[in-house]
Amino acid sequence: VLTVRPGDLLFYTIAEGQEKIPAHKFTTALKSTGLRTGDPRLKECMEMLKMTVKTTSDGALDRHLFKKCVQSNIVLLTQAFRKKFVIPDFQSFCAHMDELYVNAKSMSGGQVADYIPQLARFSPDLWAVSLCTVDGQRHTVGDTKVPFCLQSCVKPLKYAIAVHDHGTEYVHRFIGKEPSGLRFNKLFLNEEDKPHNPMVNAGAIVCTSLIKVMNFMNKLAGNEYVGFSNATFQSERESGDRNFAIGYYLKEKKCFPEGTDMTAILDFYFQLCSIEVTCESASVMAATLANGGFCPITGERVLSPESVRDTLSLMHSCGMYDFSGQFAFHVGLPAKSGVAGGILLVVPNVMGIMCWSPPLDKLGNSVRGIQFCTDLVSLCNFHNYDNLRHFAKKLDPRREGGDQRVKSVINLLFAAYTGDVSALRRFALSSMDMEQRDYDSRTALHVAAAEGHGEVVRFLLEACKVNPVPKDRWGNTPMDEAVHFGHHDVVTILRDYHTQYSPPETPEDKQSAEKNLDGLL
Repeated sequence: VLTVRPGDLLFYTIAEGQEKIPAHKFTTALKSTGLRTGDPRLKECMEMLKMTVKTTSDGALDRHLFKKCVQSNIVLLTQAFRKKFVIPDFQSFCAHMDELYVNAKSMSGGQVADYIPQLARFSPDLWAVSLCTVDGQRHTVGDTKVPFCLQSCVKPLKYAIAVHDHGTEYVHRFIGKEPSGLRFNKLFLNEEDKPHNPMVNAGAIVCTSLIKVMNFMNKLAGNEYVGFSNATFQSERESGDRNFAIGYYLKEKKCFPEGTDMTAILDFYFQLCSIEVTCESASVMAATLANGGFCPITGERVLSPESVRDTLSLMHSCGMYDFSGQFAFHVGLPAKSGVAGGILLVVPNVMGIMCWSPPLDKLGNSVRGIQFCTDLVSLCNFHNYDNLRHFAKKLDPRREGGDQRVKSVINLLFAAYTGDVSALRRFALSSMDMEQRDYDSRTALHVAAAEGHGEVVRFLLEACKVNPVPKDRWGNTPMDEAVHFGHHDVVTILRDYHTQYSPPETPEDKQSAEKNLDGLL
């Protein structure tokens, strides 16, 4: 009978041979997977942890207390520690991201937007990158807690909300889908007298007439920071002659839905540009787009898949002002920039990223942000047209490194040879096959028995439920090895265990036992 429990395996993995786990050791191990202790999905676990630690004299948890704390979130935690998230080796990926951050930090050049005083007051040295994966793994580097206005980065979000509320067909009665080939604030419509697309000012103004927004913004950000800069709103309104001109032109051409109050809509448009986020909260918004409209950290469905697909398509072709074609060619990912220095980048089905640095190039895009996005796609095979199988010398963070099959059997047998139980616990938790064999058909149990590592033998038998009598190519069992090398304590462990063991009789039985184990893990 398989008795291994996910809570036990999690405990053994983190405890690394100790009887208790200090609470801080658990939270540190958790952070290494990319999860945050403040993740809304872990609320029950963290509250229980806080309460339970108060009842202990030393702030450490034994196996029973630990299981009590994690049971409410065991599925998510087991996934995290088994490296089943979209980026399995999260720490090494973060180290790469930090290198790209430092590389872009050295970029000088560009001008901080100054057409309204509120934008001009930001330091050109501010530089931040935050990412959130579709599994809610978080990484953040630089000035990521400084609030800034979304400006044009809000355009794809409000378009997504409009499509979510009204459907694609209705929204595109009023707005086109083509890149304009013109400056974003031009007084110009397409042949059907519609704004070219929702990513230019005219299209965004019409889009504004179709939506209800603030509630959506909070949900997109998983209830992380979303604020409002009244000073920016007032400045936008006072310096908004061009947008008023666009508004009257749209009104003349009957571009708005019937009964629209154009001046009220322009006010709302300026308000939406003045919505504040931090890099961290905006990365969750981008991740919600990467995740098909489900917010990764709350699990809530915020947008319909249709609205997300349409939004990403238009971001890909129109999101980066007059650099959109170049960006689509070199980076190949949906993105939207804003004059406050933000670039909202989406790696579909993988992660959302927000880069923020105020100095802009001549086309209105963040100089450091463009550099980071370009470097990211040079390093990782994230470009829309990178082939996932045949990519040249690029990192695929979605896979664990190297030839896993060869690597894992070497690692497994080496850990058994050196008696490294904590490494074996990690392997078991990451659902490695603990019975795999080398070219001589020797298993980890053979090696541990030959070396006299009783603790390893006990772990493989009791926690991993390996077959106690595998034969190598010379017909030797682990018991033969223990007898041959005179390890009497190992002989005793094997003999005691063998009397309780009944191996699966048929391949079907074995398969069902494995399935059972997988379910329990």
